[in-house]
Parts: sequence; C-alpha cells; structure tokens
Amino acid sequence: MEIKQFEDKNLAQFSYAILSNGEVALIDPSRNPQAYYDFAKQHNAKITTIIETHSHADFASSHLEIHNTTNATIYVSKLLGAEYEHQTFDDGDAIVLGKLTLNAINTPGHSPDSISILVIDENGKKQSVFTGDTLFIGDCGRPDLREQAGAITATRVTLAKQMYHSLRNKLITLPNDVLVYPGHGAGSLCGKALSEQNTSTIGAEKISNWSLQNMSEADFVKELLADQPFIPKYFSFDVALNKKGADGYAKNIAKVEKRESVTCEDFANLLNPDILIIDTRPQEQFKKAYLKNAINLMNDIKFETWLGSIVNPDELFYLIAENKTVLDKLIERTAKIGYEKQIALAFVMEYGNTIMKLIDEDDFKTNREAYTIIDIRNYSEVRGNMIFANAIHIPLHELRERINEIPLHKPIVVHCAGGYRSAAGSSIIKSIINGNVQVYDLGEAVKKFQK
Repeated sequence: MEIKQFEDKNLAQFSYAILSNGEVALIDPSRNPQAYYDFAKQHNAKITTIIETHSHADFASSHLEIHNTTNATIYVSKLLGAEYEHQTFDDGDAIVLGKLTLNAINTPGHSPDSISILVIDENGKKQSVFTGDTLFIGDCGRPDLREQAGAITATRVTLAKQMYHSLRNKLITLPNDVLVYPGHGAGSLCGKALSEQNTSTIGAEKISNWSLQNMSEADFVKELLADQPFIPKYFSFDVALNKKGADGYAKNIAKVEKRESVTCEDFANLLNPDILIIDTRPQEQFKKAYLKNAINLMNDIKFETWLGSIVNPDELFYLIAENKTVLDKLIERTAKIGYEKQIALAFVMEYGNTIMKLIDEDDFKTNREAYTIIDIRNYSEVRGNMIFANAIHIPLHELRERINEIPLHKPIVVHCAGGYRSAAGSSIIKSIINGNVQVYDLGEAVKKFQK
C-alpha cells in the first residue's frame, strides 16, 4: 500500500492517491488531473475509484473528467445530489481496493453531504482516515458555507451542531494511531486555525486540536462560529459546479482566446468598456502605465482566492500579464476555481493610457485629516486593531459593491496590512469613481504606521 498526498499551495488544498495491488483510488482530486495519471503510470496501476468527500466550495474538482478518461467509478454521499454518474457511499458502505477496504463515514458539519473515508488494511487494522473538510490538523471545517448552496442547505448553527457530534461520535472514537489525512492545510478559507502540518493521528489531535476537547455543544458552536474567514464570491458557484462536474481541464484552457502583446492605443479602444480588466502585473509596472479602469490584482500565491472574491461568477473579464509564460500559468490557475470560461480575452501588456500617482508620504504623515482613508483588511484583522482611527473600513471582497459609501470631497488613501490588497483596492476605487477625486495606494508604507 502507498498513500500519496498532492498539495496545491495556492489553495492550501490536499488531494490523495491510495495505491494497493495495482489499483488506485483518488480522493478529492484538484482540477488538473495530470498528476494522478502520472502517479498511476509510474506504478503501472489503474485508477479505479474516485471519492469526493463533499461538493467542494473552494476549488473545481476533476472527478468527472477522470471518470470520463479512465472509467473509474465516482463515489459520493447520497446527500450530495450529484448530477453525474456515480455510486452512493455512506455509512455501512465499503469499497474493496486491492488488499484494502475503504469504509464510508458520514461526518456532516462542514456540509450536510460530508463524508470521511476509513482505510482498513488486509489484516483488519484501521490504518488511516481521510477527513475531507471535517477534521483538519488543529481545527475543524467551517459550518457556514451551505446556507444557500448545495443540494441540501442548512443553517450554520445546525451544521455546527452536526460537526460537534461528527467529531465526537464518529472520528474521535477511532484508535489513537489512525493516521489523519485532511483536505486542507494552513491558509485555507475552509477553516480558521489550520496547522502547518499536513498529517497527524487521531491521538495527537485529541490532545492538541481545540475542536476535540471536552466542552458542551453550546460552547463548541459558539467557538466554531466566531471569527470565521470571509466567504469569497466563487464559493457557492464551485459547490454547484462540482455537483454537476467540471468540464475537461485542458480542453477548456485551450478554448481561452489569447492575442499578441498589446503595444498601442488602437487595441485599447477596441476593448468592451463593460468588461472588467484584471491586470496581474507587479504594482510598480502597473502604476506607471495601465489601461483605464483596470484592477491591479497581482500574480501572487493567493491569486485564485482574490480573483474569486473580487470577480463575480459568470462575470466576464480581460486577463493581462507581464509575459506569455505568466499569462499561461494564470489561465491555468483561473481554471482551478472554474473561472476560465469567464476570460473574454487574455493578453500580455506593453502599453498603458493611465497612471496612478504615488502618495506624498510626508504630506500624509503631517496632514492626515486632509485624506479619506479606506481600510480594506478583513473584519478579523480590524477588530481592535485599527491602524488609522478615522479610517472607513470596507473589506476588499466587498469593495466593488460598497463604493458609494466612500465620500469624494478629499483625496482617498487605501491601505491593507502589507501592500498586496491595497494595490487591488485602490485600482478598484479609481476605476469606479472615474476621476472624480485622486486615489492613492499607501502600499507597503502602511507598515511604518503600524504599532
């Protein structure tokens, strides 16, 4: 037997291949299936089984594409309401994989349809458990993503209560030496306090994981619901997409229209003004010359998350990059959240008709009341930690919808915690207010004002 963990660092997502006696089972495969095909080929094995622990909110899965390519059977809970060919996999169901047995455990809490998979070896020993978004290392899954998404919806309080019992009645009862393989690691928005570790054991989690400690249901629910991260716009879209099954990864990427580098005004005048422009170039390059109304969402480790937080599902956008290699990579990353069909055109940018003026830091320091300050950090970052007492707080993921809350009688200064988000935020504001007032990005200079 071999267990291979695959990690998507951008989405802090884990997927798995389980190998036994020439057969491979995949758990929660990410959008690009090639790594799983390579693994099977390397071991001269056949992919026979695909298991989805739930309908994922934060990434598009390749389960349907792999099924269409390999004829492997897809297994999901009957509660998922899958619209593709599948076998149901719930409490009492088992799959024989080579010399292993994979048992389904219904573990609702993150979603009504969440399951975990217990692996039993040829000697009958409970060897490992794949916990999806139910049990993480150091945390458990958030319960607030299915109030308006999925085949079955449930309130966050209801799911939090179900999580309490899933952890205590289903997972904590497993032997201490059972290995825990979670669906996500640190940095995921599917939980709030995930560890940097990528595996653990039931015994270790009993000791260190707050969600497995002795507490009442009421106290657990209160703690679980407090300070959960924001919910990106694309999450409900991906739940529905995964319930249906995403199109082929390579096929869809090949359909994205690209053109040669843009070097002149003539092309800029041909762009549809009603289509959003996402310019991923470094902010120093962007500010010197960019297309009017473009949003500077830089190529960064969290590009997918912020793209799906700023751009609405089904909203078309132009995608701009600094060179062809970066452009191709960003198209692939866009596909990981199922947004590739929304790219109206992708191109490299070597021209701009607009500049963003740099802030006079000395004037801002001594004359701060002359500016309207916009703090675009998340709610959890701002609580009890305002950098500027007179700032207006509008989180980046809500900014496009709340521009009308920003007064326009003073120059506007936008800040976050380190400079990445403020590049996007300042360009969003400038694109919408359309030159009515000067907009500045405080950028990394914000660090000089933090205590």
